[in-house]
Order: sequence, then C-alpha cells, then structure tokens
Amino acid sequence: MPLDGIAVSSIKHELKTKILGGRIDKIGQPEPDELILSIRNNGQNHRLFLSANPSNPRVHFVTKNKENPIIAPLFCMVLRKHLQNGKITSIIQPKFERIIEFYIESVNEMGDLSTKKLVVEIMGKHSNIILVSQDGMVLDAIKHVSYDKSSLRQVLPGRDFEPAPSQNKISPLELNQENFEISIKAKEQKISESIYKSYTGISPVMASEICTRAGLNPSLHTSEIVYENHKQLYDMFVSVVNDIKEKQFAPEIIYDKSGKPVEFSAFSLDMYKTFDKKMIDSISEVLENFYKEKDQVYRTSQKTTDLRKLIQNNIERLVKKKGILLKTQRDIENRELYKVYGELITANIYSVKKGMTMLRTINFYDENHAEIEIELDSTLTPSENAQKYFKRYNKEKRTHIALIEQFSQLEEDLFYLDSVLNTLNSPLLESDIKEIREELYEAGFIKKRTQAKKGEKPKKSALLTYTSKDGFLVYVGKNNKQNDEITFKIAESWDIWLHAKNIPGSHVLIKTEGREVLDSTIEEAAKLAAYYSKSKDESLVAIDYTAKKNVKKHPSKKLGMVTYENYKTANVEPRSGVEHE
Repeated sequence: MPLDGIAVSSIKHELKTKILGGRIDKIGQPEPDELILSIRNNGQNHRLFLSANPSNPRVHFVTKNKENPIIAPLFCMVLRKHLQNGKITSIIQPKFERIIEFYIESVNEMGDLSTKKLVVEIMGKHSNIILVSQDGMVLDAIKHVSYDKSSLRQVLPGRDFEPAPSQNKISPLELNQENFEISIKAKEQKISESIYKSYTGISPVMASEICTRAGLNPSLHTSEIVYENHKQLYDMFVSVVNDIKEKQFAPEIIYDKSGKPVEFSAFSLDMYKTFDKKMIDSISEVLENFYKEKDQVYRTSQKTTDLRKLIQNNIERLVKKKGILLKTQRDIENRELYKVYGELITANIYSVKKGMTMLRTINFYDENHAEIEIELDSTLTPSENAQKYFKRYNKEKRTHIALIEQFSQLEEDLFYLDSVLNTLNSPLLESDIKEIREELYEAGFIKKRTQAKKGEKPKKSALLTYTSKDGFLVYVGKNNKQNDEITFKIAESWDIWLHAKNIPGSHVLIKTEGREVLDSTIEEAAKLAAYYSKSKDESLVAIDYTAKKNVKKHPSKKLGMVTYENYKTANVEPRSGVEHE
C-alpha cells in the first residue's frame, strides 16, 4: 500500500505527539535522497527519517541510525546551517495531501528568530524534500527540478516556492452526502475507482477496503449499485473519516503465507482478514518493519547495477561458448568410426593398392558383419590411409576429452555466477557488496581490485544469525565468502548443514552444541534456506540437509561450491519469519 493521505495523517499525529516543540540536535544524509534528524523533546531523543526515494518515499521515526558519508552532501550542510538547534513549532498536512510540512524556528545569521519550512512531498518519483525560507523562497531541495525535468513546476534555490500541483480532488475531511453522490455518478467506472479518483489521499487499497466494509464488491460498476448500496457505502466512508478525525488509528502489517510483508495500513483491513496480521501501536514501527527489506533491496539494486551487468555479460559469454562447444561435440560424435576405418584398412592392407579411392569390406566390428565402404586418398599408400584415419580419431578423441573438461568448467562458472546473481537479489549492506566485488575479483571476473578510500578501513560484513523457537543458533550466508566461512570455519562435524537442492542459494547451518536437533528446528532452518535461494518465490522448495562432516569443498575450489553425501531432503515453503538475533 502506498503512503496515502490516511497513513500520512496517522504519521502526522504521531509526530505531533512526540516531537512538536522539540529541538533538532543533528542532521545526517546517509543516502542521496534520505535524511535523519535527531530531535530532543521532553527529555527523550527521537530519530526522524525523511525519504524522497522514488520507490519508497516516507516519513517516520526509526530505531536505528544509518552510517553517514565522511563528507556531508551540500543539502545536508544547508539544513545544518538553517535548522540545527531549531525548534519545531508546527507540523501540518495540507489539504489531506501526501505532504508533511515542518515549521522550524531558529536564529538566522543576523541573530534574529526566523521560521523556515521543511516540506516533505511523498509522491512516488516526484517525491522531494524542500527547505523554504520565511518569505517563501526555496533555499534548497534534496532534488533540484529544472525546466527540462518539469515545465509545470521548478524547484531550484532562489525561486519562489510553489506547492505541488493540485489534483482537483475533494478532501475526505470535507465529505458530505452531496459531493459523494456527485462523485459516484460522475462517470461509468468501478465504485472503488470513483472513490480514490474523487477524494484526496485515498489509495486504491483504502477505496477497496471501504467497499468491502460496506459489503460491496470493489469491482462493481457505479451503474450496478442501487440507492441502498449508495447509503451503505457513504455510511462506511463517513465511519472511516470519523476515525481519521478522532485519531482512531490501528496500524498493522499484513503477511503472506511465507511470512513476507505484503501490505500495511493505518487501519485494520477487513479485505485481508484471511492473512496473518501484526497489530502495532506505532505507525512508525509499522513502516520501519515493512520497508526494512524493500528499502535494502532497492539500495542493493541501485548500488550493484554494474555488478549485475558484469555478471550478465559473463553469463551471456559462457552461454555463447557453450553453444560453440556443443557444435564441436556434434562434429566429433562419429570419432570412433575413424578408428574402425583405420583398423579395417590395416586388416586389409595387402588387398589395398595405392591409387584406390574406395575399400569395400566386411566390418567385423559390427555384430551383423555388414559390408562397409571406406573412402581412400588415391595419392596415399594403404598404410598412410590407415594412419590418416588413426590420426583423425586421436585428434577428435583429445578434443572430446578437452570438451568434457571445458563443459565441466563452464557449468561450474555458470552455477557460480548464478549464485552471485541470486545473492544480489537479497537485501545487502555496503560491506556485503564490497565483499562480493572482492570475491568476483578473486574469481577472475573483475580485472581490477576496488581500492579503499584513503583512511577507510575494510569493514567485514556481518553474518545473518537467527534463533530457532527451540533455542538453536542458525547461520545464513549472504555471499559465497560467508558461505565458505560458515561451512568450513564455523561449522563443526555434527552441526546440521542445509542448502537448496541443485540451485544457487545460501549455506544455512544449525549449531547443535552437542544437543539433539528437533525436526521443528530443521524445518525452520530449511525454510530459511528456501527463502535465501533462487526459488524463494516458489510455493515449495526442495532443501537438502546433512551433518557438516558430509560436506566437502568442491574440486573446483570456487567459493561457496561444495559436494555432499548422506543427505535427506525436505520440501518446505520459503519463509524468513524466524526470530532474528
């Protein structure tokens, strides 16, 4: 669910409760489109997260800080100059839009009090964070919008601030019977569409929820509903609006059967009553949990574009090479016949004369002793003709042996690259990405090692660790270096090792500590192995598991590649919902 006006209203209410009147202590910009403000109010410290990320824009409190760049970006410096130690005097959501405005009172360069406005616009790819002076001028923005990007509205330092263009919708806070009837009858469309297209801040999900609560199918067309339906729909809409006005929010996260969060809401959604739900008092906690993985996946995708391209190029090269090898294999599939020709010529050496172009003889290598014709080079002696066929046979035999080795190497490389690509589809930290780059360099797929910046110390990526419900520690590798570390450094002989069957995925390890591992723990760990595999979106994934003593390093010595025996297989649903340490 996108952050609609209802969710923003819930966020605004929480912000006003906790930081209205507070002072801004610190300002950081960990990503080009993100800010974290440290605010102190009533003896408590709060971290306020502001994001203009085009995929996941939002505003909410966070519990964890993010690492800031060594040199602060220009926008961050401008904010520190104007807002550091400033007091938050007002928090507004104009016209129930997806916008939050913070009014901040601070001392200017002349020593006078002035009020700046920090505008956070949560509008998908048009999202922005804009600092506006007391007299309405743009001081700076996290995203500059020039005329070539938008002819309707420019956001540039020194220009007058213009509010985001209105969509000419009605605020749900101004809902009445008259405007509701007009919106429903305005045009032939689905009733859910008539609601979200007519009222500000109502998302398609919330419009469908209003219909569901009214006992109506959201896909019904406006022409299909009668007066009683209109009244049911209006009454339910009024009920939702009253909850907004009275701040009766009930934030929740909705999960699918694999434990993956699929939706969130400021209210409990009846349309998801068959799904697993988690009710949380704080809308900020809902958003932090919901976007945790989504945001990491987006950042990973942004920061690994070059790696993906490199891997795809190598995969394409290997696939092309495989095609050439297969053609060569087809060309030499009759190599044994040349040996037979040489043997038959030798067996008939006294009946073959120089100048002959064909030998017709019985093939005593054939069980039916069928007659066979063998082409001869008339310029060669019988012995030379025989040697010619033997040489061709030996050459193609050597080619065949080389092909077997090349096929083996090629398949290993393809599997390895596929495993790295699978890793890049997981949420990764900066340190994880650096480890993957180093791994690709060591494997020979990157020619030049990435040099650390001056004064920067290499940071080792942390392993994923979980605790099963039975109290067993479970490790999950986030890349092939970590997979090797888990399997060949951390694991002991009787620990339980798990991996998705015949597909790229993480190494998963249950630390037994000498205890008997229950089936329930193996199932939990298997679900993790499925979730961190290439088949994470499948309904069932085959997971092999065995004692670590049965796992050996693959002969290729490639990172993360192993062989194993004496294993069992379980078919499980991918699931990440194991208690994280």
